[in-house]
Amino acid sequence: MTKLHSSLGPNPRLVRMFMVEKDLEEGRDFERVHYDIITGENRQDAAYVAKNPMGTTPTLELDDGTCLTESWPICEYIEEMHPEPNLFGETPVERATVRKWARLFDQEVVVPMTMGFRAGAGRPMFEPRMAVVSPEAGAELSAMADEKWRMFDAFLGGSNHIALGRFTFADLMIFAFANFGFTVGWKLPEGTDNLARFVDTHNQRACAAIWKEAE
Repeated sequence: MTKLHSSLGPNPRLVRMFMVEKDLEEGRDFERVHYDIITGENRQDAAYVAKNPMGTTPTLELDDGTCLTESWPICEYIEEMHPEPNLFGETPVERATVRKWARLFDQEVVVPMTMGFRAGAGRPMFEPRMAVVSPEAGAELSAMADEKWRMFDAFLGGSNHIALGRFTFADLMIFAFANFGFTVGWKLPEGTDNLARFVDTHNQRACAAIWKEAE
């Protein structure tokens, strides 16, 4: 059976949410293997590091032993294997549109937000195992990310979907990282009422329950 090597954190949960959207059920369609990233189990388990030398999560291990890493490519693989309901677009133009928004969000929000967290509130956990920027730089990165959240609030406008007028991977990504922020004490920046509505709306989705689980 396919195995999802998983842990706490936004990227593993992004993949798990994607699987819920695809009606893929743990125990029926895949086995989930959990790692304690607080203690660094994912980087200390030799068997896991052999599958993913970076030691990051998630990793999707296929039946033939192939191991796929990085949440976005894993979701694209799942989309190709389980094309309905469609979450990446049905035409070349639609797929390019969804990827455009996902990449923009990844670059402009996810990178500074996560780097800021690692240098600030997350420093005790991350500093012993990877390079992190100074606390001052972390605060600047967090402020940059908040400003880009406001930019996405403007892009969203009165819609609850950033692309195609329907729920896509780009929406899932935004929703997942907002929820990640909430779990570490972050709040939506002032002036993001559209995003607040977006989050409230998608909190009704079945996949949102993953953020309420204890791991």
